[in-house]
Amino acid sequence: MFEILKTGGFIMIPLVLASVLMIGIILERFWSLRVSSVLPPKLGAEVRQWARTAKIEKEHLDKLRDNSPLGAVLATVVANRQRSRDIISDKAQATGRQVVHRLSRYLNTLGTIAIISPLLGLLGTVSGLIRMFLVITTAGIGDANALAGGIGEALVATAAGLCVACVGYFFHRYFKGHVQNLAMALEGEATMLMDSLETAEPTPVAAPAPQRGAR
Repeated sequence: MFEILKTGGFIMIPLVLASVLMIGIILERFWSLRVSSVLPPKLGAEVRQWARTAKIEKEHLDKLRDNSPLGAVLATVVANRQRSRDIISDKAQATGRQVVHRLSRYLNTLGTIAIISPLLGLLGTVSGLIRMFLVITTAGIGDANALAGGIGEALVATAAGLCVACVGYFFHRYFKGHVQNLAMALEGEATMLMDSLETAEPTPVAAPAPQRGAR
């Protein structure tokens, strides 16, 4: 394997570094974008019940906000529950944009790797061809080993660049779609909570007992 990388020339160094960074991002995103981590099961139902019956305290909201991305969105809705639905919706959307931005972390880097990898491979191809033509210029076409070195550098660099680009592009598109699905789920949970708060029946308050002598 090392001999193949060595054949690709100097351009293999940034390609190997890019591939290592790409693998690290992919593994990190798989861990961070788990559905159970972003959308904890039953959290939405628990918050809908809690927001309608329990006394809302700042400590509870802080814990909910730090619980998960879903908790951050629901905490915003609960914190503004006394306002109009339009204001609650605007606040929830603002929080949702921040959450989605955090969920999209490193995806631009992954997309950049997918774009520049074939260009680096092309640079290696050009470098190999230049090396081959220099051999022809100085030693003619009789030195087959030298010519093969230039051709090998061009082919290995091109193949490596395309492999890194294909993997990077695939996972970039995959995670983009996954984040969009998570964003839709967050929006749905926020909408259900707002509907629940609107339809919540006010707690009945007992009428004061009539005083004696009242007319």
